[in-house]
Amino acid sequence: MTKKFYVTTPIYYINDIPHIGHTCTTVAADILARLHRQLGEEVFFLTGTDEHGQKVAECAVKEGLEPQAYCDKIAPTFIEAWKNINISNDFFIRTTDSRHIAVVQELLQKIYDAGDAYKAKYEGYYCIGCESFKTETDLVEGHCPLHPPEKTVKKSEENWFFKLSKYVPQLIEKIENDNYIFPEGKRSEILAKLKAGVNDISLSRENVEWGIPVPWDKSQTFYVWFDALINYYSATRFLEGKADFWPADLHLLGKEILWFHTVIWQAMLLSANIALPKKTFTHSFYMIDGQKMSKSLGNVISPKQLTDLFEVDGARYLIARSFPSENDSDVGIVRFKEKYNADLANNLGNLVSRVAKLGAGIKSIKISEPKLGEEYVKLIDNLKLDEAIGWVFENYIDKSNNRLNEIAPWKLAADDPKRTEVLQECANNIRLAAFHLYPIMPDTCEKIESCLNEEIKPLETGLFPRIK
Repeated sequence: MTKKFYVTTPIYYINDIPHIGHTCTTVAADILARLHRQLGEEVFFLTGTDEHGQKVAECAVKEGLEPQAYCDKIAPTFIEAWKNINISNDFFIRTTDSRHIAVVQELLQKIYDAGDAYKAKYEGYYCIGCESFKTETDLVEGHCPLHPPEKTVKKSEENWFFKLSKYVPQLIEKIENDNYIFPEGKRSEILAKLKAGVNDISLSRENVEWGIPVPWDKSQTFYVWFDALINYYSATRFLEGKADFWPADLHLLGKEILWFHTVIWQAMLLSANIALPKKTFTHSFYMIDGQKMSKSLGNVISPKQLTDLFEVDGARYLIARSFPSENDSDVGIVRFKEKYNADLANNLGNLVSRVAKLGAGIKSIKISEPKLGEEYVKLIDNLKLDEAIGWVFENYIDKSNNRLNEIAPWKLAADDPKRTEVLQECANNIRLAAFHLYPIMPDTCEKIESCLNEEIKPLETGLFPRIK
C-alpha cells in the first residue's frame, strides 16, 4: 500500500490579513507536503481559516457587516495569498462550513456522553486578543504577555466545562513514553506545566452568538478553540477518500498555540475515543529588525511584499532559510535582500548561468531515478530547513563552483575533453541540487532541469536578478 502523509497548518484567525508569521508556517508545511509527494507518498495537506468567536463578531460590527459576510470577505485573502506563493494545499477548510459544524457537534456530543462535560461558573481572567481564558501563572504583571494590558479582562460567566484534569495523567504518560511534542524544549515546557497542576476549562460560552450551538444546551455556543481544533479531524470525515488519513502525521503550529494543540486537543480526542495525532511541531516567532512584529509599529511584512520583491521562489527560499524552527528568527527586508543576493543571485543563479552558457550543446549525464539524500529528508522532516538547504549547497552547489574555479573551463578549447567532463559534472551536480531543492523552489528547479536535461542549453533569462 502507498504510504500516506497528512500535514496541517493551524487554521488562521480571520480577524487579520496574512502576514509573514502565517506565511512561514504555510510555506514550511508546503515544503513537507512536496517532499513527501517526491518520496512517492499519498499526501493530504490542509490549511484554512478559523471564523467563529467574539473577535470576529466585533470586527464584523466595525465594518458594518454580518459575521458571515465579514468572513466571506476575509477568507479569500488567505486563499489568494497562498495561491500567490505557490502553496499546494489539497483543501482549504473554513469553520463556517456546515459539514465542519456537523462534525464539531458530533465530536463534542461524544465528550458530553462520556461524562466529561459539566456546567459551572467561571470567574477569572480572559484575554480578548487570544480569545483564551488565563490563569494567574499565564499573566505577566497582570495581563497576557502577547497582547496590550486592556485586552486582559475579568470574566464571570456560567459555561459548560471540559474535564481536562481527568486526562492529565494519560497525557504525561504519553509524552514521557511515546512523545508527540517537538522540538524538545516545547516537550519539557508542556510536561512541567502538566505536572504543576491543570484546571478544567470552559467548553462553551454564554452571550457569544457567533459560534456553533451546543447541541445539548442551545443557550450556549462552543468556545472557539474547541470548534477550531476539530478542523484537522473534521476535514477527514467529510472529504471523500480522506477518512483513512487520520490520525494526522504532523500538526505544524506557532508557539502561541502550543498548549491548545498539545494538551487540550489531545485530551478532547482521548475523551471522544479518537486516535491522537502522531506529531506536533511548534516553531518560534519572527522578530523584525530586533522588534516584535506589530501593526502599531508598522513593521508587519506581508507575503505580497516578499513576492513583489523576490518573486515567488525567492520568497519561499528566504522563508525556508530563516524559518524560526526552535528559536525566534530576526529578519527584515534589508537582511532578506542580502541573503537573496548572496545565495541566489551570486551563487546558485550565477552558477547555473555559467554552466548553461559554457556547456551549450554538450550532452548531459543521464540521471537514472535520482534519490533524495537520507540526511536531507531527515532535516526537512525535523523542520531544520536552513540546515537542509545548507546540505544541498555543500554537497552540490559549492562543489560545482569549486570545480569550475579549479579547472577554469572557459580557458580550455571547445574540444578539450577536460572541458566537457567538468561541465557535465557540474551540470549533473546542479540537477541533483534542483531535485533536492524542488520542494522549496519548484518553478525554478523545473527551469534548471529543463535547461540541463539531456543536452545543456543556455538559459533564456537569468534565474535570480540582483536586487538593490
